[in-house]
Amino acid sequence: MKIRTGFVAALAALFLAVPAAAQNNSSPQTAEQVFSAKKTVNLYIGYTPGGSYDLYARLVAQHLGRHLPGKPTVIPNNMPGAGSLTAANYVNEVAPKDGTALAIVSETAAMEQALGNPAAKYDATKFTWVGRVASSNNIHLVWHAARAQSVEDTKTIEMTVAGTGPANIAEAVPRLLNAIAGTKFKIISGYQAAGPGMLAMERGEVDSAGTSWAAIKSTKQDWLDKKLARIILQSVPERSPELPDVPALPEFGATPEDKQVLGLYASGGAIGRSFFGPPGVPPQIAKALRDGFQAMVKDPDFIADVKRASLDVEPATAAELQRIVENTVKVPDTVRARVRAIFGN
Repeated sequence: MKIRTGFVAALAALFLAVPAAAQNNSSPQTAEQVFSAKKTVNLYIGYTPGGSYDLYARLVAQHLGRHLPGKPTVIPNNMPGAGSLTAANYVNEVAPKDGTALAIVSETAAMEQALGNPAAKYDATKFTWVGRVASSNNIHLVWHAARAQSVEDTKTIEMTVAGTGPANIAEAVPRLLNAIAGTKFKIISGYQAAGPGMLAMERGEVDSAGTSWAAIKSTKQDWLDKKLARIILQSVPERSPELPDVPALPEFGATPEDKQVLGLYASGGAIGRSFFGPPGVPPQIAKALRDGFQAMVKDPDFIADVKRASLDVEPATAAELQRIVENTVKVPDTVRARVRAIFGN
């Protein structure tokens, strides 16, 4: 009888232990468990190498890992296409949602969603926003040999522009100005990013190209110093103190509605060079990513590397980005209708 009782007790203990073990196996993993097991985090860059998105992404890839639990290696992966929306869609639909996939894409990604771009197959408000390294000032350059040397000139002289995708400022802004200000920009599509577009301008394939002020300061300051190129436009709400003689995009609007439409396209600078993960990243892992990111942007080694690259650091938190994105997708119907009329969608 004692043997039988002992056997039953042991058997009961065994069955009780099974659900407990199963419960432990199904419990949420911590960030350290995930990053230690996977050992890598893939960072998807929506553009080819050479522009400011790529520059910032590679600096983040160098430094972020040591500020995350488990110290994973962050691997940059260029995934150009559709003005960077290929990468945005991939992270939204395909990438793992365990914190091991991050992305940096066009600062206009939320705006493209708000305006109903069919290529934007995501809800930017549901991305797991991690943080911003810097805001941005997108500019347009013209080569010294071009006939037109200002936006005003393009009202009477055609200027060819390197188009880098319909979702990119380099292509969208010239189209807007043609419709609103009567300019004669001719977009030559097919360039994957700012780097190839600037190379095309240097070779004489096009008259002008779009990029960021940060990228010019970092890689092409000699163009300005030697007067090989000049900046004719900055896509920001107001002129930057660094470029006081260069007109800001809303200045070319003749009516309040014109200025509101142009201001929408100038507003992406607040999102700037920001990083996010897919929707549905577990809260404890999202927190680890955000905390690590904020620690990284304060790291003296990171700041020194950014400054050596002649780039700027102007961080923003995930909560700030979430607010900006949510406000962007609430664009007024009148503005949405005007933009759709201009772009035909």
